[in-house]
Amino acid sequence: MIVFSDVTLQRGTKVLLDRVSVTINPGEKVALVGRNGAGKSSLFGLLNGTLHEDSGDVVVPSAWRLAQVQQHMPETDEDATSFVLGGDTRLTQAQAELRAAEASGNGMAMAHAHTALDDAGAHGATARAQTLILGLGFQAKELERPVNSFSGGWRMRLQLARALMCPSDLLLLDEPTNHLDLDALVWLEGWLRRYPGTLLVISHDREFLDAITQVTIHIENAQLTRYGGNYSTFEEMRAQQITLQQATYARQQEKIAHLQKFIDRFKAKATKAKQAQSRVKALERMERLAPVLTSADFTFGFQEPLQLPNPMLGIAQADFGYRGKDGAPDAIILRGVNRSVLAGQRIGILGANGQGKSTLVKTIAGELPLLGGRITQGKGLRIGYFAQQELDVLRPEEHPLQHMIRLARQHPDIASQAGREQDLRNFLGSFLFTGDMVHQTVGSMSGGEKARLVLAMIVWQRPNLLLLDEPTNHLDLTTREALALALNEFEGAVMLVSHDRALIRLVCDEFWLVGQGGVRPFDGDLDDYQRYLLERVQQRRETEPEQGTAAFASPKMDVSLSAGELRRQQAAQRQQYLNQRRPLQKQVQQIENDMARLTAEKAELESKLCQPLPADAIAVAGKQLKTVQQMLEAAEERWLEASASLESLDQSTMR
Repeated sequence: MIVFSDVTLQRGTKVLLDRVSVTINPGEKVALVGRNGAGKSSLFGLLNGTLHEDSGDVVVPSAWRLAQVQQHMPETDEDATSFVLGGDTRLTQAQAELRAAEASGNGMAMAHAHTALDDAGAHGATARAQTLILGLGFQAKELERPVNSFSGGWRMRLQLARALMCPSDLLLLDEPTNHLDLDALVWLEGWLRRYPGTLLVISHDREFLDAITQVTIHIENAQLTRYGGNYSTFEEMRAQQITLQQATYARQQEKIAHLQKFIDRFKAKATKAKQAQSRVKALERMERLAPVLTSADFTFGFQEPLQLPNPMLGIAQADFGYRGKDGAPDAIILRGVNRSVLAGQRIGILGANGQGKSTLVKTIAGELPLLGGRITQGKGLRIGYFAQQELDVLRPEEHPLQHMIRLARQHPDIASQAGREQDLRNFLGSFLFTGDMVHQTVGSMSGGEKARLVLAMIVWQRPNLLLLDEPTNHLDLTTREALALALNEFEGAVMLVSHDRALIRLVCDEFWLVGQGGVRPFDGDLDDYQRYLLERVQQRRETEPEQGTAAFASPKMDVSLSAGELRRQQAAQRQQYLNQRRPLQKQVQQIENDMARLTAEKAELESKLCQPLPADAIAVAGKQLKTVQQMLEAAEERWLEASASLESLDQSTMR
């Protein structure tokens, strides 16, 4: 288990952890949550050894193997498969030992090396690596492409695949979903649910955390608080805690006021001096509670648009893509698109990475040229564009106030009402850019601060059409919630590209599906889309038609048989069907009973771990929880197989 004992961590003048203690049990999947800058990544630094505590102890079992995503962009001409294979440290070491043994001609060493290769699963390693690569959204034709031929986002996916390839007991993931589309996100969730080791993940994706974690550790005010349950459970428990703290604080304030009133009335009276003095001492001894500061301290809203044209956009036979360079032909990604955008629409743009979502949005925003057809803008259309890469619209050498002054010059109609420097400073302050922060260069800001500045610039322009391309990549959960609320109150139209399913559910009520060279409406909700993705993945895996999947095939009836013989044949087939179906049905029922029992055991153990227990009791319960979780996952796999066999049998009979 991982144990933090009275740990203090300070970076510069800021205390990130102040004498904290917490225990993480083997096999637990833990969400690490808190505001930007609270110290989440620094806590990872304590676990991977890049940082050291100023006092206290951080204990990680020495035998545990650690895996994490490297944050640097890989620059290598190594092919994608080989690069990911390199993440398997055990395999890499065995291969190095074999090369050394062969070079020296040491037969015994070669035998040991071959044994090590077998233990490392060398025969299936390439298949495992390619499964990870394909699961994260790459195409089969890209398996042998050089790493440095991919864009930055795709290279970070390869880094993630490399980390997942590494055999590990402890896996640290810091915002693993930032560069993933929904296809890859759904796949990653499934992989992490099956991961047998201890997982710590930092993420601002609520649904992702709910899907994979069962423990939440909250960092706030340099303290760590452990909650049993996923993020939604944490929110509920946190809300109850805040309500209780607020009530306790209010009661204490009443008590303080009462004591102070007594002191003020009787401290000058000789007969009451002793009582008054005792009240003073009681007041001094009282441990003052701080007022409760909730995390919901940032809100914003869009102003009413100056105009609201309808329709806002008309797209007719439009081709989207990139201009060819040096006489090369244009690269058309989307062809012959016909769509319209009306006032008040909330459109979620779905599709795999590389299919053209960002290209569509960039072209509508005017960042890319239209390659064919036409886009007709409504009179008075004012677009607010949030780019996936914030630096596409920000200048790293300038500070926030310079960005706002430049905006004011570009939009004199708005600046006439709120374009004075003090107005701009006040406006930036509402987005948490206060004091000297208005003069801090953008290049030195965090990702969350850059995203917040882009939002501020969009809001100030009073747009009537919002084009948002992954706006939540660097936003913490509080800011994401503020954005969702603001979008729901926005009177104009919204076109949203995002992997944040919570934001999509809260904002969008219709969808466009981008893929196969075009754009079409998607009839359904986000759950329907996730089912569509899973079905598509399944279809891709089925490279050959299944053989012999049916439990039995109904033979064709011989029409030359007499009526009696035909009835006998039909009865025999029905009996055969029932004989095959009964054991399958019994098996499914038995597995469902096992799953119910294991689920109850899991819930009981999770509840137990939420209680204060001795360290040895926590360790035992943690091991039991891991075993139960593994048994439950195995039962789920058996249930799926048995249910599929039963369904196949029924379908074959109906045919």
